[in-house]
Amino acid sequence: MEPTRLFEFIEYQYQNAPLNKAFSTKYEGKWENTSSEEFINKSRAISRALVSMGIKAGDKIAMITSNNRSEWSIMDVGLLTLGAVNVPLYPTISSKDYEYILNHSESIYCFVSDQEVYDKVIAIKNNVNSLKKVFSFDQIKGCANWSELLEEGSKMDHDQIVSEMREKVKSNDLATIIYTSGTTGVPKGVMLSHNNVVSNVIASSKRLPLNIGEATALSFLPICHIFERVILYIYMYNSVSVYFAESIETIADNLKEIKPNVMTAVPRLLEKVYDKIYARGGDLSGIKKSLFYWAVNIGLQYQPYGQNGAWYELKLKIAKKLILSKWKEALGGNLEQICSGSAPLQPRLARVFTAAGMTLVEGYGLTETSPVISVGDMRNNNFKIGTVGKIIDGVEVKIAEDGEILCKGPNVMMGYYKEEEMTQSVMSGDYFHTGDIGEIDSEGFLKITDRKKEMFKTSGGKYIAPAVIENQMKQSLFIEQIMVVGAGRKMPAALIQPNLEHAINWLKENNIICDSLKNAIKEPLLVEAIEKEINQHNQNFGSWEQIKKIELTPDEWTIDDGHLTPTMKLKRKVVSEKYKDLIDQIYS
Repeated sequence: MEPTRLFEFIEYQYQNAPLNKAFSTKYEGKWENTSSEEFINKSRAISRALVSMGIKAGDKIAMITSNNRSEWSIMDVGLLTLGAVNVPLYPTISSKDYEYILNHSESIYCFVSDQEVYDKVIAIKNNVNSLKKVFSFDQIKGCANWSELLEEGSKMDHDQIVSEMREKVKSNDLATIIYTSGTTGVPKGVMLSHNNVVSNVIASSKRLPLNIGEATALSFLPICHIFERVILYIYMYNSVSVYFAESIETIADNLKEIKPNVMTAVPRLLEKVYDKIYARGGDLSGIKKSLFYWAVNIGLQYQPYGQNGAWYELKLKIAKKLILSKWKEALGGNLEQICSGSAPLQPRLARVFTAAGMTLVEGYGLTETSPVISVGDMRNNNFKIGTVGKIIDGVEVKIAEDGEILCKGPNVMMGYYKEEEMTQSVMSGDYFHTGDIGEIDSEGFLKITDRKKEMFKTSGGKYIAPAVIENQMKQSLFIEQIMVVGAGRKMPAALIQPNLEHAINWLKENNIICDSLKNAIKEPLLVEAIEKEINQHNQNFGSWEQIKKIELTPDEWTIDDGHLTPTMKLKRKVVSEKYKDLIDQIYS
């Protein structure tokens, strides 16, 4: 029987293909494995303990973790079983945002991962009237530990109450409120039902070539984001063993250690992997260097299904054997599938990773659509580079007159929490306005061209789609981040944060020693080199779209400093405000 409620995925796994290592987390250098059976037992213990604490259907419980871990998923299932609502928060947001979300959601309990997150919550706890208690996953002095609930719950006889509450949970009931990080304004609470997410998990699973009970996955994208969370449910549904990366810094080591078959990623991470490997080619010499760049060039020409012809396929086979296979080895050696989401993927990345034997598909969706609207799949001719695949089963998409993508289906949210007017503003009947501009080609592939809200007009009345230009420019090894500006101005320009490592190494090769970004951007030679690359990429655009001037920023754009959202999207308003003087300088 197919799951209809989120807590049924782990039960489905246990009944159909139970795992000895359903979820694995590393503690103090040692992996601790949780089997399907153990997971269920622990989640039931949590349910019993929550019942004793007076938790009832509809109650909000907040969860904040710095790194993905088994405890989060166990808690998720335990509270959802009772009809309670999971309110996940990004660990990187400010205490002020914690205060707003906890108050707005009326969360009564909060579970945190570590000391840093705990300190941020405690700092504002007295300002949140609804919040009764904070629990932690790590051992923290003065804080109740989640293991106490496990222990208490294992001794309690609340099975009948839990069972009765479980049966009352309907598929259309609210399961989670996810506060979007947003690029502007205060966070919005997206309400998703069990059915919203369950329907998305089942439909999306059909696009992932996973062998039931045989695959291993590495998880490191924030579990509080609906993209990774749905992926975890997909893994449960397909009996995929999940290993949680220790941190973003240990991903390379964890890949080699775990040797996963599948993982998710965001484009910025894949760009960094590509740039790092490409840079190694520069360290080679002679025939090895020539072979390396020849193989990469072959990879960058890749087209699926033998579209380039037999002669290309022969060259690809040689390139793969000599060079590209080593890329795959560097990522564990068994990686067959990478699913990218959250931001536009550069076609060159899809080409070279797939050419190396790691199929890199791109998915598309929003928190409001649970999230998947479309995703690529190498099987059945459902893969086309430069697109986000075909629409998943059960979901309808139509393109509005102005090019905006409208979506209808069981995945569309219940609405924004406590914001009826805002909800109505993004709906046309049953269709949700995504805010993205796109098109569907003759084969049914969806292509995203830009964010509707991000497009702007120059003073000459010409429309500029910044994301398209930025994505093209980020192919340069010199550019870590870029933001196109020019709304109401005479021409488009760009703020650029150079890639610090590449800039310093390049300057060193040119006999200039620099130790910081602040000093590097003062070097005329570096500015000239970046301008040259900008001009090269400008050739891909119309004259009105081309970047005419640039300014380099003296610091790195980070999540912590507010330049980026937790999913690495530009906070355009914040960046514009931070570098107002530089923008004024461009147009002075």
